[in-house]
Amino acid sequence: MDSRDVFIMLCVVLLAAHSTLQQDSPKKKNGRKDAALNAVIEEMKKQINDIVQELTLLKEQQALQTVCLRGTKIIGKCFLADAVKKTYHAASEDCIAKGGSLSTPVTGDQNDALHDYVRQSIGPDEHIWLGANDIVTDGLWVDQSGSSVRFKNWETEITLQPDGGRGQNCAVLSTTANGKWFDESCRAEKASVCEFNIV
Repeated sequence: MDSRDVFIMLCVVLLAAHSTLQQDSPKKKNGRKDAALNAVIEEMKKQINDIVQELTLLKEQQALQTVCLRGTKIIGKCFLADAVKKTYHAASEDCIAKGGSLSTPVTGDQNDALHDYVRQSIGPDEHIWLGANDIVTDGLWVDQSGSSVRFKNWETEITLQPDGGRGQNCAVLSTTANGKWFDESCRAEKASVCEFNIV
């Protein structure tokens, strides 16, 4: 709904309110007129509120479509790469400020698609922050909402990840290791990918 549609809708509401007030006969008591006027005003306020909420939702959807156009869609989500290297917490805060969160694959297919996207958008020799950490309890990996990470893709054949103990509490996805995960110091600076749920 664009601004012209909103204007037309408001005009219709005002005409309906005016018509309702005109239909009241002048012989009726002022109390009934006041009650009818108050009811019409309340209905108009409700309709305006509904229009404002609809416009807000449309703006959010438009912003999400812009993100999806600049990034990529992967299995029910939009991903937007950021090649600027930042600490884990700075990257996380940037994603949250944009309305998303650091990417956290929940399936092998999603992990593979994210790996391919990172190789194409950031580069073939990069590591990106994932939205997984074990900052609170060493060894208990959680996502950005604090829920336990169910899908994991740790590199276990060569380096037996995660292997950093208390010094490496944030997860990265490695493009050089075919999308395998490594634990890393949260103070290291890495590229990142924000994910946005598609409504």
